[in-house]
Amino acid sequence: MLSLVSVDKRFGKLSALSGISLEFGRNETVGLIGPNGSGKTTLVNLVTGMYGPDSGQVLFRNTDITNLGAHRIFRLGVARTFQNLRLFSRMTVLGNVEAAQYGTRGNSFIHHLLRDGLAKGSIREKAEWALETVGLQDVRNRLADTLPLPQLRRLEIARVLACDPELVFLDEPAGGMTPAESEDMARLIADCVTPNRTCIVIEHKIELIVQVCARVCVLNAGLLVADGDPGEVLSLPAVTDIYLGREATHA
Repeated sequence: MLSLVSVDKRFGKLSALSGISLEFGRNETVGLIGPNGSGKTTLVNLVTGMYGPDSGQVLFRNTDITNLGAHRIFRLGVARTFQNLRLFSRMTVLGNVEAAQYGTRGNSFIHHLLRDGLAKGSIREKAEWALETVGLQDVRNRLADTLPLPQLRRLEIARVLACDPELVFLDEPAGGMTPAESEDMARLIADCVTPNRTCIVIEHKIELIVQVCARVCVLNAGLLVADGDPGEVLSLPAVTDIYLGREATHA
């Protein structure tokens, strides 16, 4: 489904990613972990077209998307949430999910200006379905900025689900949540996001990663240091050293 081939990315003198080669299979759920500054979000930004690598290739369904651009990659079926929420705060919850669908395959904004109400009806139906899936149907008409953080995180996931992507990146979906809220988020991801799609979860909360992911990749200082079964990877000395602070990482 997704391949990174010898990917490098630098920001000035800082090596954010160095020689990263990874394969993510169809319908696989993978945890991407590591300390702050290890390169996790940089990897997501490269795959989703926010910027390109300095060298190497990114392949999605055997198509080279290395420098394709974010909008075109999104239309191919790649979606993401953000560590820092990116929602329309003064738009309704329902409006946020409807807006997310413009630009997906067959749903360009211009097409919807030219087509009749059937297309708009389809967007509304998908938005209503996504909100029901994540448990937000009762707040559909509230402004997004009136929701508490756990519901805002769910709203971002609803926006992703409404677009029906084949590949999803969840960037710290439980960020800022209590343990109980994180547990609820883990169940939502396992039940509603991961089935029938490739899902890559970036998260500092290891309990959530272990609960939803069958595989874990560990980055540190822009390098891939481990890749495999969560139990085995998390018990490796190189990985425990990283989390105990005995390995140098970028700020």
